[in-house]
Amino acid sequence: MERDIILKEIGKILIPLVQLFGIYVIINGHLSPGGGFSGGTILGTSLIIMHLIYGENFIKNLYSKKKLILIISISLIFYTLIKGYSFLSTELNLPHPPIGNPGNILSSGFILPLNIAVGLLVASIFYVIFSIFIRDEV
Repeated sequence: MERDIILKEIGKILIPLVQLFGIYVIINGHLSPGGGFSGGTILGTSLIIMHLIYGENFIKNLYSKKKLILIISISLIFYTLIKGYSFLSTELNLPHPPIGNPGNILSSGFILPLNIAVGLLVASIFYVIFSIFIRDEV
């Protein structure tokens, strides 16, 4: 029983820090090593840690199966639309976001929104795969 209390108290401190670091890696992915995939795995790992410490019901209250499927679907659709427009805008000379000053957060055109979409997608799928394995559905 004491171990559970210690894990829960440490989780209250550690999980938000891990999630904040995952968001940082996603947002700064075009300026430094990282990006959507690596930041998404960090966020997905924080969801797995939450599942292991607080239990499956705690996660289901935060992220139900419908919410996870919705996040995955919207991320895929958003990524497809933005990436498709990116390809078309270069070929057809359509307007695209300004490149900006190198080193600034908004200096990369479509890369930041694409990193966010990939990060959400990877985090959600990472947790879904974990939940499939933990329920012995494989």
